[in-house]
Amino acid sequence: MRMRQQVLIPVAVIVVSGLAVLWQLRPDAQSPAILSEVSLRQPEDQNDTSTQLSQAVFADVTSASGVDFRYRNGEQAEYFTILESLGGGIAVLDYDGDGLLDFFATGGGGFGERTDAEISGCAGRLYRNQGDFRFQDVTADCGLDTADMYSHGALCLDADADGWPDLLLTGYTGVQLYWNRQGHFERASEDSGLTDSRWSTSAAAADLWGQGKTDLFVCRYVDWSFLKDPVCPERGKSEGRDVCAPQNFLAVPSSLYRFDGSSFLDHWETIQPVSEGKALGVVIADFNDDGRPDIYVANDASANWLFLNEGQGGFRECALEQGVAVDDNGDYNGSMGVDVGDFDDSGKASIWVTNFESELPALYRNTGSGGFAWQTQASGLGRLGGRNVGFGTAFVDFDNDGRQDLVFVNGHVVRYPRGAEFLQRPVLLRNVEIRGRQNFVNVSSAAGEWFLQPSRGRGLAKADLNNDGWPDLIVSHTEAPVTILRNLATDSVRNHWLGLQLEGQNNRPLAGATVRVQLQDGERQLTQFVKSGGSYLSSSDPRLVFGLGEADQVVGITVRWPWGELQHWDALDVDQYWVLSEGNAEAVPAAGTAIRQF
Repeated sequence: MRMRQQVLIPVAVIVVSGLAVLWQLRPDAQSPAILSEVSLRQPEDQNDTSTQLSQAVFADVTSASGVDFRYRNGEQAEYFTILESLGGGIAVLDYDGDGLLDFFATGGGGFGERTDAEISGCAGRLYRNQGDFRFQDVTADCGLDTADMYSHGALCLDADADGWPDLLLTGYTGVQLYWNRQGHFERASEDSGLTDSRWSTSAAAADLWGQGKTDLFVCRYVDWSFLKDPVCPERGKSEGRDVCAPQNFLAVPSSLYRFDGSSFLDHWETIQPVSEGKALGVVIADFNDDGRPDIYVANDASANWLFLNEGQGGFRECALEQGVAVDDNGDYNGSMGVDVGDFDDSGKASIWVTNFESELPALYRNTGSGGFAWQTQASGLGRLGGRNVGFGTAFVDFDNDGRQDLVFVNGHVVRYPRGAEFLQRPVLLRNVEIRGRQNFVNVSSAAGEWFLQPSRGRGLAKADLNNDGWPDLIVSHTEAPVTILRNLATDSVRNHWLGLQLEGQNNRPLAGATVRVQLQDGERQLTQFVKSGGSYLSSSDPRLVFGLGEADQVVGITVRWPWGELQHWDALDVDQYWVLSEGNAEAVPAAGTAIRQF
């Protein structure tokens, strides 16, 4: 769908990338030849990867859940528009405050006659969690059953800081904000300032100006309409028709909204990067450990962006300088999904990006003050072979062993692909230590029946749906049902965990906070980052779950709140959730936790 194009990068980046490649090609740096499956339990011999997962990791429980919904893209009209290719997302939120996570799935849209006026929206669905993986459709009761926009993304945020999670929808013709009025949603008026009608995709929220308010970054894609809709032939042919590549369209500037308490004002012109971007994914977190929320954007067919927050509304775009704009060949990729995590116990925020076919996904290891290093091949991810068109994704410690694993869903964007399948399988990668360094091992074929089924996966959200401390998954597909995946690892792995629910002072947003958990041995420290956005068109469980492995206690927890304040709590009991409130010295047990007994 996209043509590779080389961009010029600084000499320092080339040197770093070259050294990384040479290092991984050392004879002693080669991982074992076959690393397709490993046991859930770490083998005594780290080079022994012959054992399989002891049982399936995830079970598809959709059929008995009460969830029966699919994202529509209107492809039945046979217009072959690029609008049909993006798909929809999932937002996880406890909309009614009962302690169980609910979720919203966007609905997409369709077409009538071949005019912009005939592009219609399909209402999404809000599902209330009734416990035991059963959900009730409460869309109409909650005021979300109308749709006047072809939708894509969904973001959970508390824009008015009233303690009730609001909902922001993105799509073709702009964004729509819904205020949560204690369980019922009310559409924000035009006075909110969110009136821009350009095509929007993913979004993220944070206190970007340090004023205690909820500011927004909204990704914008390309300048498409039926008046700007070229006919593109099938790939490799001179006839037929297929979905056009993004290179056929001009990029649309994204938006950086500052919230003054009543309305949003777009400040994009103050930070506009030199390179254009067709933005699909965004995540806000603290990437350089200075206590301020930064912004990373995954762009399609253009170099990615990293906006470092310099305070007082100043943002510096420095992705090329930091080594996270392009791949190890200096080429930009077709980037979609994105997440941030500490995969190597460095305490630093590394970046993970899913890419288009014939491209490897990008793992950028945070090296500290020197920026980031391309780590894809050195972490075993080169074995994926560039066969996927990757979308929704997450760092997820599925077995609670204390190491951040990876999951992502795939599926093509054109009707008649060449070199890759139209329907593609999801991928689960386990993070294991091999010869003293972290490798990601593909355990998909033993992860459960769902991982063997090809589909057009798009949005993915992780969420502990039954509060047992083991992360579950919700996946949106194009023209196929939403899937609920229950984590089964708890049945076979005797690992402990610690769940943390952070609450900001005056309900301010917390993306950009960093949380460190010190284990009982006084040596290993686990780090996670409070973020907004991430994955693709989706927002996940806002709580943090730390897998502790066999450790049955922690020494202490330290939170650096956004904009620099440090706070410490002493040891907390494990295998349950705790509420940590900014400025409150006492941790409070969270209600509704299903405590596991050994």
